[in-house]
Amino acid sequence: MALPVAFFALFFAWPVAAIVARGLKTDGAWYLGRIADVVTRPDIRHVLWFTTWQALASTALTLLLALPAGYVFARLDFPGKQLLRAVVTVPFVLPTVVAGSAFLALLGRGGLLDELWGVRLDTTVWAILLAHVFFNFAVVVRTVGGLWAQLDPRQEEAARMLGASPLTAWRKVTLPALAPAVAAAALMVFLFTFTSFGVVQILGGPTFSTLEVEIYRQTSEVFDLSTAAVLTLVQFAAVGAVLAVHAWTVRRRETALRLVDPAVTARRPRGAGQWTLLASVLAVVALLLVLPLAVLVRRSLDAPGLGYYRALTRADGGTFLVAPVHAVWTSLQYAVAATAIAVVIGALAAAALARRDAGRLVRGFDALLMLPLGVSAVTVGFGFLIALDRPPLDLRQSWILVPLAQALVGAPFVVRTMLPVLRAVDVRLREAAAVLGASPWRVWREVDLPLVRRALLVASGFAFAVSLGEFGATVFIARPDNPTLPVAVARLLSRPGELNYGQAMALSTILMVVCAAALLVLERLRTDRTGEF
Repeated sequence: MALPVAFFALFFAWPVAAIVARGLKTDGAWYLGRIADVVTRPDIRHVLWFTTWQALASTALTLLLALPAGYVFARLDFPGKQLLRAVVTVPFVLPTVVAGSAFLALLGRGGLLDELWGVRLDTTVWAILLAHVFFNFAVVVRTVGGLWAQLDPRQEEAARMLGASPLTAWRKVTLPALAPAVAAAALMVFLFTFTSFGVVQILGGPTFSTLEVEIYRQTSEVFDLSTAAVLTLVQFAAVGAVLAVHAWTVRRRETALRLVDPAVTARRPRGAGQWTLLASVLAVVALLLVLPLAVLVRRSLDAPGLGYYRALTRADGGTFLVAPVHAVWTSLQYAVAATAIAVVIGALAAAALARRDAGRLVRGFDALLMLPLGVSAVTVGFGFLIALDRPPLDLRQSWILVPLAQALVGAPFVVRTMLPVLRAVDVRLREAAAVLGASPWRVWREVDLPLVRRALLVASGFAFAVSLGEFGATVFIARPDNPTLPVAVARLLSRPGELNYGQAMALSTILMVVCAAALLVLERLRTDRTGEF
């Protein structure tokens, strides 16, 4: 635990504490009354209300559209199911900047709706809500559908035989069993939308602002660290409450159910109702998930002769000191370094948490590992500049600053992917190897590593995709001569002109392709049953 604790203390707790302390101190003295001063301001109350309202609305809309898809993936077997599962998951691993760009190409100026009917929905709340559903659709499908596929269908069939209608059997048998998974998915979607930054920054315009966007504005535009610190504390408290409830629902889901092999629960669609449901889910996936990405690609090809892509190779001497295409190579380098850091930190933490003799303090660290996913990434990024600005740890001019920030987001995914596998390793295998004279290092290398190798590869892929798309912290610390892909997209979108807009669409397409390729590799690793497993 020593290295993971030191890493999170040094590169998460310290930067966040530094920016909060600077914001709440006046002439060297703490001024806690500033909290009441800020949260009672009308403009801040409006931000708090909109942040909460849009998160609740996004969560409800996501559940409404994604729960039928969860049933389809859990209970129906049809050609192309694995491919469709990958398509559904692609938006979740995409950076929020790409999601915003895709819906901007669909709903914004010159978008598909504008061309067909002269309608623009950018800078409206509907654009934000639909983009959030696009981004979080897979969370519900994976979380609820994964459990639904393992529920024994004979329980519901028994209720039907006893005279219950299909709706009554589902409401009284299946729904109570699914309730913890639905609650966990809803809490995760609420958490992601409550802290939304890239989507609202691109689609909200000057009209709509979440807490995360307001923290960025107060920090980088108004330079009001005091207000930004108060908003960070408010967001931190809300995220902590959501994570506490999430941990409770996960524990309930893990201990309250008897599950079966999901391979035996899926059947070919039967009857008009199931075929209609399958067709409806396919239509939702096509319109809500595939269409925005297709329009994004089409807009990147509007210029003749791949003009927008060719323009990426030229430095304009304005926003970028280098050609925008340089951001591709920079992002890949940063993502590889961040993945290496996240895998080391996350694997060590997972190994410690998987021990059956782990103490309460170690188990409590499991919940703390999730905080970087919910705490303001903007605060972390700006905190890096404040906390890591003097010897012996002056990293402001170092390239490693960006991978460190990205690894903070990637490490929790590594832990969540590896921990169930490590807990499933039979402890008697380790004990037998130790009795035969193997050292602890050799026990891990000969016993644990072969069993968790695929989980380690999957965790590395997730960390790579997440690091590649990190935006909130990177926007502060990425240097002008080394912008990452999300930062480059956001800067191009902030500049007027058709060429800048087209280049943003082209860079977003490149970023989408790289993330989708990483996801397809993950899906192959997940479904491959050969080898050591």
